[in-house]
Amino acid sequence: MGKRRLEDAIQKVDYPVEVTYRCFELEPTMEREVKENIYEKLAKKYGMSIEQAKANTENMVRMAKEVGLDYQMDNLVLTNTFDAHRVTMFAKKQGLMKEMTDRILHAYYTESKHIGDHETLTELAVEVGLDSEAVANMLASNDMSEEVRRDEQQAQQYGITGVPFFLINGKYSLNGAHPTETFVQALNQVKEKETS
Repeated sequence: MGKRRLEDAIQKVDYPVEVTYRCFELEPTMEREVKENIYEKLAKKYGMSIEQAKANTENMVRMAKEVGLDYQMDNLVLTNTFDAHRVTMFAKKQGLMKEMTDRILHAYYTESKHIGDHETLTELAVEVGLDSEAVANMLASNDMSEEVRRDEQQAQQYGITGVPFFLINGKYSLNGAHPTETFVQALNQVKEKETS
C-alpha cells in the first residue's frame, strides 16, 4: 500500500524521483512452512483475539482496495521471506528489482502463492525476465545472502523496526502507508530544501 501510494505521488511531481528498494524481514525467525494462518499468527504475536486480528486485517484489505490492490488475506501463505529477498537482490543485478518486487508482492497478497518455495520463486522470476536455471542455481546456493543481510544491517543502523519505511535522500523519513498527498508534500519539501 505504501509503495503504491509513493508511486502515485511520484506521478504527481514534475521532477524525476529514483526509488531504491531495500530488504527487510518482518519475521526473520519464521519457518518456511507455517501451519498457522495470518489471523492466528497476529493474535498470538499481539495478544489479541482472532476476531480482533480479522478486524485489523479487514481494515488493511479495505485500504489496499482504495489504491487498487486486491489483498486475499484468508488464503495468505505465511512463510520465511529471506529467499524472496535474495531473488529480488538477484533481480536488482539484472535491473529488474522493481518488477521482481511487484511480482512477489502480488503473488503473496493476491494470488496466495508460497513465496518461500524455491520452485515458486523461480517461476515468478522467469515471469519478469530472469533465467530459470540461473535463479534456481542462486537459490540452491547462499548467493545474495550477504546483500540481503547488508540491507537489514543498514535498516538497524537507521533504527527501522517495521515497514513500510521511506528514507528520502538518506536524511528524511516517513514511516507507514501515508496518503499519496503526504508523499507529494514530503517529496516537494525535500526537493525545496535540497535545492535551496
